Amino acid sequence: MMWTGACTSQVGTQMQTAAQSWLVYELSKHSSAYLAIDNFLGTLPIVLLSLVGGVFADRHDRRKVLLGSQYTQTFCAFLLATLVFTGVVRVWHVWCLSFTVGVAQSFGGPAYSALVPSLVPKEHLQNAISLNSIQFNLARVIGPALGGIALVKLGAAWNFTFNGISFVGVIITLYLIQTAFVPAKSREPILTSMKQGIQFMRRQPGMESLIVLAFLMTTLGFPIITYLVVFGEDVFHGGPQTFTLLLSCSGAGAVTGALVVAGLGRLKRKGTVALVMLSVLGFFTMAFAQSPSVPVACVMLFLAGASLMGVFSMLTTLVQMIIPDEMRGRVMSVYNLALRGGGPVGVLLVGTLMIPRFHAPLTFTITGALEILLAVYFLTVNRRVAVL
Repeated sequence: MMWTGACTSQVGTQMQTAAQSWLVYELSKHSSAYLAIDNFLGTLPIVLLSLVGGVFADRHDRRKVLLGSQYTQTFCAFLLATLVFTGVVRVWHVWCLSFTVGVAQSFGGPAYSALVPSLVPKEHLQNAISLNSIQFNLARVIGPALGGIALVKLGAAWNFTFNGISFVGVIITLYLIQTAFVPAKSREPILTSMKQGIQFMRRQPGMESLIVLAFLMTTLGFPIITYLVVFGEDVFHGGPQTFTLLLSCSGAGAVTGALVVAGLGRLKRKGTVALVMLSVLGFFTMAFAQSPSVPVACVMLFLAGASLMGVFSMLTTLVQMIIPDEMRGRVMSVYNLALRGGGPVGVLLVGTLMIPRFHAPLTFTITGALEILLAVYFLTVNRRVAVL
């Protein structure tokens, strides 16, 4: 039930993401910098507040924290739809709502990450994480497809409306499920609880390297998803359909990658496998960037998406297996901060410094090469992740 509700919500979110990227790009007269700012503002609250959100997840009922996040995101989706329906929408409206959604996600993200492992036995944790990744990326296949149809046939406002409706399933599910974790009552300062989480991570072998790797991996690997709209319109000279096709291929690859990881079961040396897949991601990112046609680009993007999700699932499993339940919210808030914080940093750098100077194909050829170098470094020099 939780999986179905979350999947529905992710479909709606992907519909909104596709339409919002297109809306900002059109309102800003095709500015990649405006796209970067929108993405940055959506993630800035996560960077600033995720550690506080992690403390809340360990001190309060995680379902209630997550419900507050869902209600806020529902309101923002319907408000953006109203602004577009009435024709008064401006880029700064979208930026403000992106920031508000980011605040909600800074509390909802740690709560959700801490809630999922408490619903399954530890021996099934890797499968649960992979299935959770599947629902997110299955939504990336279905969401852009539905989002593209709605964008072309109905307009962006309906994408935002459908997203608001999609949260209903998650909200109902959260009222129905029961969890075993009961938060301990605590009056200690939030800052003290945050320090405890950080101290725990520093004592765990390889944990700091996992956090650093997660940040750098998303800094290099996630911007390509944001700038598929640039490839769809400026590189391949298509429209919303081309942009939607590229998003769907990336999502389909990610679903495949998550299914492969789930099928591997209790794989040994997950760290080494993750690093090898990171190097593969770099290769296919470079191949996508230099693709001569849309069909070739779709194949390369599919393979890159599978590799990206393989790295993500392996790293997340490694982190979750190390954490005790009473520390899960705080530690996962730091991990999520690394994952979510790396993306906007990469998007901002790519959108403001690299694409305007080098154009999109050369930019992502460079990021792909850097991904390979990053994997080689952790395989040969800093081997704390490789031995896990």
